[in-house]
Amino acid sequence: MKDTFRIGLVVGLVIASSASSVASRQGGSTARVVHIAAERFEFVPAEINAQEGEALELRLTSLDTIHGFRLVGPDGTSSNVAIPKRGRGEVRVRFDATAAGRYTFECSRLCGAGHGFMRGTIKVRPRDSQGEGS
Repeated sequence: MKDTFRIGLVVGLVIASSASSVASRQGGSTARVVHIAAERFEFVPAEINAQEGEALELRLTSLDTIHGFRLVGPDGTSSNVAIPKRGRGEVRVRFDATAAGRYTFECSRLCGAGHGFMRGTIKVRPRDSQGEGS
């Protein structure tokens, strides 16, 4: 019992620490949260719109089995995480929309016959010269 409590406490502290670091990387502001569900060879939503300069926190859950999530960001860095199967929690991925364009994400864990179709996009709109659209 004591070990279970200690593990729970450590996990809670790590989660709290992660949440505060997300805010601090944005200069005190928080990222816009986008919930994405993975199930039967699709992500819902499969298309996400963002504004250049915006930060997104993607919260990924599975409605069936374990899936993967791979996304290459504007700076060339790649996120590749496992999404736990249904009922086992969520995983969070940060996306900083520092440049306009289309960014494709995909399932990176073989999940069945339709695995190759499991894709989505983040469309980042450029900021206009007036600074509007924020």
